[in-house]
Amino acid sequence: MMRSFTSLRALALLGAGMILAPQAASAQDNEADTSASEGEGNAILVTGSRIRRQSQADLASPLATLGSENISDIGAQNIGEITQTLTINSGAQNNPDAFTQGGTTGTSNINLRGLGVASTLILLNGKRQTLSAAPTNDGINFVDTSSLIPLIAVDRVEILKDGASSLYGSDAVAGVVNFITRENYEGFTVSGEYTTHTSEGDYSEYNLQALGGINIGDLNLLAAVSYVDRTALTTAERRLSEPADDTSSLGNPGSFFGVPGFPAGAPVIDPGCADAGGFPNVLSATPAGVPDVGFCGFDFGEFFNLVPDEERLTIFVSADLDISDSVRWSAEVGYADNEATRGNSPTFPFLQLGQAVVPDFNPNNPFGANVVFFGRAIGNGGDVSPATFESETFRVSSTLEGDFDGLLQNGLWNISATYAENNFDSATEDTVTDRFACALRGFNASPAFNAATGLDCTAANPFLTANGASIPTDGTFFNPFSSALLGGAANSAALLDYITEFAVSDRGAELFVVEGFVSGELFELPSGPVGIAVGAQYREQQISADFDSISVGDGFAFLIGEQPFAGTQDVYAIFGEANVPLAEWADLQLALRFEDYGADGGDTLDPKFALLVRPTDTLSLRGSFSTSFRAPSTFQLQGQSTTLQQVSDPLNGGANAFVAVRAVGNAALTPETSDAFNFGFTYEPIFGLEISADYYNFEFDDAIVQTAPQSIVDADPDGPNVIRSPAGTIIQVNNSYVNAASVETSGIDFSIRYRIEADFGTITPSFEGNYVFDYDLQTAIDGPVINGAGNRNFTNFGSPTPELRFNAGLQFETGAHAFNIFGRFIDSYDDDQNGGANIESDFRVDAQYSIDVADFLELDNQVQLTAGVRNLFGVTAPSVATNGGFDSRVHDPRGTLVTVGLVAGF
Repeated sequence: MMRSFTSLRALALLGAGMILAPQAASAQDNEADTSASEGEGNAILVTGSRIRRQSQADLASPLATLGSENISDIGAQNIGEITQTLTINSGAQNNPDAFTQGGTTGTSNINLRGLGVASTLILLNGKRQTLSAAPTNDGINFVDTSSLIPLIAVDRVEILKDGASSLYGSDAVAGVVNFITRENYEGFTVSGEYTTHTSEGDYSEYNLQALGGINIGDLNLLAAVSYVDRTALTTAERRLSEPADDTSSLGNPGSFFGVPGFPAGAPVIDPGCADAGGFPNVLSATPAGVPDVGFCGFDFGEFFNLVPDEERLTIFVSADLDISDSVRWSAEVGYADNEATRGNSPTFPFLQLGQAVVPDFNPNNPFGANVVFFGRAIGNGGDVSPATFESETFRVSSTLEGDFDGLLQNGLWNISATYAENNFDSATEDTVTDRFACALRGFNASPAFNAATGLDCTAANPFLTANGASIPTDGTFFNPFSSALLGGAANSAALLDYITEFAVSDRGAELFVVEGFVSGELFELPSGPVGIAVGAQYREQQISADFDSISVGDGFAFLIGEQPFAGTQDVYAIFGEANVPLAEWADLQLALRFEDYGADGGDTLDPKFALLVRPTDTLSLRGSFSTSFRAPSTFQLQGQSTTLQQVSDPLNGGANAFVAVRAVGNAALTPETSDAFNFGFTYEPIFGLEISADYYNFEFDDAIVQTAPQSIVDADPDGPNVIRSPAGTIIQVNNSYVNAASVETSGIDFSIRYRIEADFGTITPSFEGNYVFDYDLQTAIDGPVINGAGNRNFTNFGSPTPELRFNAGLQFETGAHAFNIFGRFIDSYDDDQNGGANIESDFRVDAQYSIDVADFLELDNQVQLTAGVRNLFGVTAPSVATNGGFDSRVHDPRGTLVTVGLVAGF
């Protein structure tokens, strides 16, 4: 769809790479010297500033760093697993399921502070990545961290935990996560990990990676590749849900309306329901020998996945060249191909009841009258229907930078260009409305039938032509009755294949960014030099989507359809930053950014003020305040999507219904604004002991959200936006995007780490966590304030927000041996989908042992063996009375995982 334009731009950027290259915004850790240049000693760029500093400790904003050793210690095998360990992450969609995140299978993202998956800016070496072309169920496009980089190439991850829009732009309102690759690497390293699920199911995972680097004079070349092959963990193998939560009223066998002798609105259960494997839900008992009134339930709970089947290939290549003593060039290219397959029920419910007429002349009809089928084409006895997803991402970035002295001392200039694209294709099987209607009719062209439905079921129908059938013949009639399953007139494979089709989507997203800045020391104060940085940025974001012809014509019975769209957003920005040493013990950081989104988004001027005070050598105090602005995205303004979501029906006793939610863009959206402030300290009373805490507060006004489908149903359950079948069940909810009145969250981050050096080894206990004080949501200016802290927030637009999360760790290193044990706690919270029922807390323990074989055996090359257990005690995800049986945005559905790994370096 976008590849011709993509190729031209990619070639242009590769050509531009001869003069431009990316410089990583980085920070020192214990493993590597990350100086910006040899000439500047320890002066470095850290995430959260464009002014070079002596260390990240000089930054007034809260910045956390995970080094490559930290990542190895926690046993993370991919970026999604790193995210899930972050206590400040809440509600990320790293395990997309068919029920709440059906269109993004195979992706992962980050959701700092629960402010939304698009509110955290994701950087790679300080540069942007394109958004995923596939939106979440609530219509948000995000950066897919699964497509970012091979984990073996990551040197560290820096997390800026306060607002950063004044530095990086509007999508950094909740913070920044910057993935930084290895620098000046020489050698070759390979690693392999195998993980198996010791609980129910055949789930396993292979993760193979390789990293190579070479120095050729002043040129360093690095290449990394990773390949992941993950088998599925199906709900048939490890079921967490109760059958009652996964039983649909629309099954096969099903029920029928219009049966002679019964009221027109009374559903009559197929008499063979129970014998064919259905679950009769009797609403009104009848005399013996007379069909009951009610529904024939279908338990679809064993057809889905807790973890999809996946293959991932990720490649990263970079080049760094010292052109001279003062000028450096670098470039990087990335590619990722993620393929995932997830199961669905054999067919979705057939919701277009006006087209579900079974005529009296259907030879399988036992009622002798026209009746309306309430069910699905294939149910009991059917096989899993696969849904496939493929995400292909390409990125190229190039930067040229250099040192200078003049008006600015110790100056740095930097210009860069980045292009990235994502193409996301998916295919999901559903019943085609008119084909099914004609099959019930046996493709008969009765005028009365045509008048009622507008269908053309003549001999020109492709199914009849392909199968050489005449009209009418019994072989062309679809049999929706239990007799098809109980030894009677079974439906042919050809007919079943004809009435179903794959709804295919082809989505694309592109990003083009050009940026430049200069920084340096403007003048000297008695307490030190005043540093400044000024620059400008242009970025263009494109999002588009195409669909198959049936979808465009709203021709599917459950998925309904989608409409193609395309949109572009251009953003121009200028920015500035200053670092003023007020005293030897106090630094003031000032930042200001102006962004212009054009007619669709307006413009904004956002400041940031941050103060760092060091009253003693062991104590530092920090505080920051910033404002931000986020314009409506192209998708929110112009896009359209139809997703499958679960709602509870207040007119049907609170029964859960799985419905189509159609959301359309809202051109009247206005930008959202926010204020954020942070106060914190770091205290190091003795050598090796570090204690830190930060209080944060984010307040959004006019926040852009998609209205929660449940709130639409609750507000007006029989209104124009809640579409119901003749039986009264919900089949569709019409939705859009709105500016919510406000979102406010506050809380505290805390951490304690103590590195104890002893004769027998090194012991490092650690404890870190996050406690949410407030997470208040208001959907309308005059509406009630919802207390979302400690709530699942299913019925509103918020993220699930347990109040307390913490990680407790103990590491022991002696000689060639290392032992790690970690405990991860997620607090209990309330389930607003189910009357405030308690969702229990979750505490899991991971353990890992590694041995440096090279050190142990005194070998020249690196060889390390690792064995680990995740979820050592086999804790099961807390139960939630919903489809799937657990909260996929909070908990891990897997049981105990055993991993063995080998790393070899040459």
